[in-house]
Amino acid sequence: MPAVIPQFDAERTAALLTPAAAADALAGVLRAGLDPESCPQRSSVAVPGGGELLLMPAAAGAYAGVKIAGVAPGNPALGLPRITGSYLLLDGPTLRPLALFDGAALTALRTPAVSALALRYLAPAGRPLRLVLFGTGPQAYGHLEAVRQVREPAGVVVVGRNPAAARKLAEHTRALGVPARTGTPADVAGADLVLCCTTAREPLFDGRLVAPGATVVAVGSHEPDARETDTALVRRAAVYVESRAAALREAGDLLVPEAEGAIGPGHINGTLADLVAGRISAGGGQGCPQLFKSVGMAWEDLAVAVAMYHAAGGTTARGPSAT
Repeated sequence: MPAVIPQFDAERTAALLTPAAAADALAGVLRAGLDPESCPQRSSVAVPGGGELLLMPAAAGAYAGVKIAGVAPGNPALGLPRITGSYLLLDGPTLRPLALFDGAALTALRTPAVSALALRYLAPAGRPLRLVLFGTGPQAYGHLEAVRQVREPAGVVVVGRNPAAARKLAEHTRALGVPARTGTPADVAGADLVLCCTTAREPLFDGRLVAPGATVVAVGSHEPDARETDTALVRRAAVYVESRAAALREAGDLLVPEAEGAIGPGHINGTLADLVAGRISAGGGQGCPQLFKSVGMAWEDLAVAVAMYHAAGGTTARGPSAT
């Protein structure tokens, strides 16, 4: 073990992996037998002033790790990031520290990577896709890049509360060679793919407008009383999640419709692990939208952190790292 463990700031953390490579790492641990249903749940502590402190530990294979993350809603007004934190990667058998990564940068990569992995199975293939993107923050930018690595966008419509920020993201998208404009929630009616990357606590659009065969990804909330999609969409969609236990504990997109009596806990069609392992096929029936609801889980952080550590040339306390 080195006297001082390597530390990766936000820029170095973000540069270690592409979203597609991070998605490969997630698929790899699922194929190796990791069971997300057994993953420890996150701990949350309310912080005076409206913030939230999250603790997310995980262990699998030769590694363990823990993310300490802060969610500070008031930070953007101060010119600071809303998400803060650090990720400590450990050698599993000895629990010796191996590396310290920027936690916000890891999250900004991990969440789009999870979505990218789901889209490999759920999004239509073989043709460019019309994309509606809700949100203008780091996750919106990360998801745009992740989608470009797994599917070809025909065009992007950006919907955001801040018109200037929406225009900026549309301009960024056009600079990448993808047609883009700002729009309104009604634009979901013409979308093949809808990405929800916001801090919204109420539905962003009318779920009745989503076309049969379209795919919706919602990643913005892990709170049981907050949601980005409405009951109408959830009721008519084939629903996929990272873990049934986590979704039924934290996913307001599903828990609110269940509390309304619109769906039951058996409404979930399958999990990410089911898709990767081929235990189920995507679709959920003819003429049915597909919804992937992500809450973010500690095993995902660990899988991506290990892949970043390998990409940086790291070794375990016992010798060279192995995939």
